Amino acid sequence: MELAFIPSPSRGVLNLGPIPLRGYAFCIIIGVFVAVWLGNKRWVARGGRPGTVADIAVWAVPFGLIGGRLYHVITDYQLYFSEGRDWVDAFKIWEGGLGIWGAIAFGALGAWIGARRMGVPMPAYADAVAPGIALAQAIGRWGNWFNQELYGKATDLPWAVEITSSADGRVPGTYHPTFLYESLWCVGVAVLVIWAGRRFELGHGRAFALYVAAYCVGRFWIEYLRVDDAHHILGLRLNNWTALFVFLLAVVYIVLSARMRPGREAVVEPRAQSSAGDAGDDAKDADAGSEDAEAATEDADAGSKDAGDATSKDETDEKDVDDVKDGADSAKKG
Repeated sequence: MELAFIPSPSRGVLNLGPIPLRGYAFCIIIGVFVAVWLGNKRWVARGGRPGTVADIAVWAVPFGLIGGRLYHVITDYQLYFSEGRDWVDAFKIWEGGLGIWGAIAFGALGAWIGARRMGVPMPAYADAVAPGIALAQAIGRWGNWFNQELYGKATDLPWAVEITSSADGRVPGTYHPTFLYESLWCVGVAVLVIWAGRRFELGHGRAFALYVAAYCVGRFWIEYLRVDDAHHILGLRLNNWTALFVFLLAVVYIVLSARMRPGREAVVEPRAQSSAGDAGDDAKDADAGSEDAEAATEDADAGSKDAGDATSKDETDEKDVDDVKDGADSAKKG
């Protein structure tokens, strides 16, 4: 008998009149907002302009959702295209099913498009948003809890998750809450990337590569606990092989990037620097104008002084002439 467990919600949707509020979608939306908020703070701290992260996210988020769904549907095609299944369900993203590998790959493509349009270096942008993406994943994994999916092996641990649904082959019972394990791991990854970025001044995409490598390590062992259907290659789940392959790519990138581009970018958004430069030029022009005005005032004061001196000199000369005349008249009388 289980003494304690994490209860699953009785349903994953709350109807607000005609509007269904689904827990899975709600978690994804909250995750996106957190990622953009934190990414913006990190971007501005690096010298970028406020709002740039959100502008690029307009491209990255839709691409990421499409890529995540495509990866899930392709790798689990039997859930939608086998006998007795309805292929229309492949479009019901709110019912769950987003592959992180496809989401990151397509999201990166969308971000690259947005970054090019904004004139922003993609590696610097990726470094800024990396911890936020990890936190978005941590929040998004709770959507699996709402849907009672992607749990692990049966267990009687106090933190086991209770599954009450019997749909799609589920067996009610208590299982390892792999959604919780991955959520906590992603929080740790976000903290690691923030710390390492400050400690080692990671730049040129290395902070993002660290996030990818660290996530892959956690995903590799979490996959061992999952019991949902998956394709196996040489005894390992497909996602295990994907995590291993992506981990190696991330590590290779970190090593090569550190050798070819040590340090961190001095400028992450040229337009922000240009705006700052224009403001500085305007300030210099204003100072120059003030100096010219002051010089003109001094010249005017000097002219007034000269005019006054000339007037005084003329008065003195007239007085001397009068004195001479008076002297001459006195001589004649004498």
